[in-house]
Amino acid sequence: MALAAGPLSPIARADGDPASDVLATQALFLPQDAGIPLAQQNQLTALLGAAANSGYQLRVAIIASRTDLGSVTELWHQPQTYARFLGQELSLVYRRPLLVIMPNGFGLETFSHQAPVSASALAGVRIPAGGQGLGTAALTAIHRLADASGHSVPIPEAAAARTPAGSSDTIAVVAFVVGAAMIVLAWTVSLRVRPPRGRGRKATSA
Repeated sequence: MALAAGPLSPIARADGDPASDVLATQALFLPQDAGIPLAQQNQLTALLGAAANSGYQLRVAIIASRTDLGSVTELWHQPQTYARFLGQELSLVYRRPLLVIMPNGFGLETFSHQAPVSASALAGVRIPAGGQGLGTAALTAIHRLADASGHSVPIPEAAAARTPAGSSDTIAVVAFVVGAAMIVLAWTVSLRVRPPRGRGRKATSA
């Protein structure tokens, strides 16, 4: 019996799946290697929060690479299969809509009869290449799923995450000026403490 259960053990092991650990308490699993810009990260967090406030609970796992799956790497490029697996992992603490996004498609687990309606909301949503593409697809998918469930929540603007124009240049200039002033100050103090050698020799010869 132990040998027969062996091939299934990687699938059944919950602690080998990073997304299930995070989504047990948070709405978004976003691995470090996803490459999603900070502005989009803020948008995703804000959009999920707005959806929750409107009454639509959704948890999202963005899987950017095979290593993000932990011990279940065999489910790479199988978003729907992984969504069902992740739903089982979370079923003791969460049984509401769950969205999985991989570079090759979406996976959706809803634990209810609304699954066909929700899945149709994702039809035609493209996932462009790269981290920003994953972020854009995630925002669109969340918006569509919420809207299909009767909770129309607009995608937040990314302005809050932008750096004001010219601010980085201003910081660089200020840093240069402060550094130069400190060098001049240190040089002045050193002259006062120890006069130049030439002056010392002239005073001695006199």
